[in-house]
Amino acid sequence: MTKTKIIRNAFDQGSGIVRLAPAWVPRSFCVPGRRIKLHPDDYYAYGGVRGGIDERWFSSTTPADNGPLTSENEGLSFIVFEHGNEQGRVLLRDAVKDLKGELLGDRLWKKYQSWPMYSKFFDNKGALPHHVHHRDKHAALTGKQGKPEAYYFPPQVNNHGGNYPYTFFGFVPGTTKKEVRKCLEAFTRGDNKITSLSQAYRLDPGTGWDVPPGLLHAPGSLCTYEPQKASDVFSMYQSLTGDQIVPKELLWKDTPKNRMDDIDWLMEVLDWELNVDPNMRQNRFMAPRPVKAINEMKAEGYVENWICYKSAAFSAKELTVLPGASVTIKDAAAYGMIMMQGHGRMGVWEIETPSLIRFGELTSDEFFVSEAAAKTGVKIVNHSKTEPIVMLKHFGPENPDLS
Repeated sequence: MTKTKIIRNAFDQGSGIVRLAPAWVPRSFCVPGRRIKLHPDDYYAYGGVRGGIDERWFSSTTPADNGPLTSENEGLSFIVFEHGNEQGRVLLRDAVKDLKGELLGDRLWKKYQSWPMYSKFFDNKGALPHHVHHRDKHAALTGKQGKPEAYYFPPQVNNHGGNYPYTFFGFVPGTTKKEVRKCLEAFTRGDNKITSLSQAYRLDPGTGWDVPPGLLHAPGSLCTYEPQKASDVFSMYQSLTGDQIVPKELLWKDTPKNRMDDIDWLMEVLDWELNVDPNMRQNRFMAPRPVKAINEMKAEGYVENWICYKSAAFSAKELTVLPGASVTIKDAAAYGMIMMQGHGRMGVWEIETPSLIRFGELTSDEFFVSEAAAKTGVKIVNHSKTEPIVMLKHFGPENPDLS
């Protein structure tokens, strides 16, 4: 079958809902937390030199930027088509180009000509270095986009908190630029102690945080669901995490060639007011928000909460379908989704939450829902009499339902 034929068959087979294959991503500077259901033998499936797999990317048309050893199509989602003896796979990125507004809706397609976000599980045993994602104006100097992101900590994949379930954000109010420069100048001399200028917050399952570009953050060791803009731009400002040295190359990642080794550039990348915000928790923390009255939703057989809602670049919901219930859920925009718990049926698809996944194996836990299907309403049937279905849904920019 041609690529175009696979795309059309997959789209029609699911009545506008397409099935996605798992996209696993390693990070050389990370140790896996082993909570993303990958088989224990497969966490180093890319080879030891690439580091362990501690991320699974969802609804991704964005390639992972993992340096010269990055494998082909790393980080990209594939649509799966299976019917009798016919099988095929095609990149979600190619399907977006072919189907355009038929998949994304005219609103998103006309403005972005792409699917402008993705989500992931980030699953690290320890904390990440204090790092920043560039704003658009800085990322554009290397031909990239800036990256806002957000965190939600699903209870289903956080049976343990890892080694450090606390995240540093920004700097303690009153920190001076001179103090920060001193840390950056000491990057290659061991521990530059930049988190001595910061403040850590405990991470609680079932809650989340908003992380605008320009804000330094050192993500803690809870397994994290992470919607974000379609970019993999970053710079690491902390030189030592735990007992692991951060390579100098990661400090200068996504720096224009004419600004290499220029501390002034690193300071310009920071949104200073964001970083010294005295109301950091009030402005960045996100507790779940019901989409409407909880009693009304329960009477209809479900509960749905906004879990990421402070960025215009994306949003996310957690949908719970109660045991034995059959519901039809309408949304105003296209979305990707990942199953967290339970099994049942969604439209024409059988859906289930796997307990263990082999590297390269297909699952029935991840799908992409076109705007037309979302607006018409997706029927979800919970086959269990005892266990809820729980799924996370990630949306593109400026969701009309998010007022």
